[in-house]
Amino acid sequence: MTTAVAAPFRFFSLQVARTRRLGPSLVRVTFTGDDLPAFRSDGRDQSLSLFLPHPGQPEPVVPLELDDGWWQAWRELPDDVRAVMRSYTLRALRRNPDEIDIDFALHTPAGPASRWASLATPGDRVLVLGPAIEDNRAIRFRPPEDTDLVVMWGDETAVPAASAILESLPPGTRAQVWLEVGQAGDIQDLVTRADAGITWLVRDGERSPMTLVALRDAELPPAKAPYVWIAGEAGRVKELRRHFVGERGVDRRRVTFVGYWRHGLSEEQVREQQ
Repeated sequence: MTTAVAAPFRFFSLQVARTRRLGPSLVRVTFTGDDLPAFRSDGRDQSLSLFLPHPGQPEPVVPLELDDGWWQAWRELPDDVRAVMRSYTLRALRRNPDEIDIDFALHTPAGPASRWASLATPGDRVLVLGPAIEDNRAIRFRPPEDTDLVVMWGDETAVPAASAILESLPPGTRAQVWLEVGQAGDIQDLVTRADAGITWLVRDGERSPMTLVALRDAELPPAKAPYVWIAGEAGRVKELRRHFVGERGVDRRRVTFVGYWRHGLSEEQVREQQ
């Protein structure tokens, strides 16, 4: 059953159709469901909320019957009952048949979402709070019309969004992209019609400074109106935003920065600090 929450978002009841390992640290989970014809998104870095069951539960526990009161009631449930909520980006939406892909970064020690994804099998049930209209406020990648160069950086948690963005760029778009992963086996072949230079950075250690060094040393193509998109670990995102605005002189209004996670903190701890 699909329950409205607040337009343009609603709940979708989905189940795993299949999984595919993309690399040592990345797994793609494909979902189907009777509700998916109402799922709308024109891609890019579309954000959504994924609700997962605890081990032993047949499906995630969210009090959908309370309509707009679900959030408070969900928060008041016991920790070992309340569905685990995590924020993810949509990797792909397909029609005929209706399916969505979500790519998961696996890590050690595994959190609840990483653990769930590594063990997911067809038929496993989840809930997704996702978009019911194509252009919605959970899409952050919005280059101004006069943009003449797109600059992007993302770690492995942002690779799905960056990949979707690259696929959406029209022919002739100039783009310079850096993607950071933990292992060489996680490097992917990306498809784009843009004139894009894509550099993969394989991290040396958990908090390697090489990303900032690589970007400082990089010579960007000349541009009068660049647009910068940065997503991934919040501390690194902050450093790179400071680099582009303070060191390269990019107008801060033309920099989109999104912290998908924070080193040493769970998503629950991050929400408590907000």
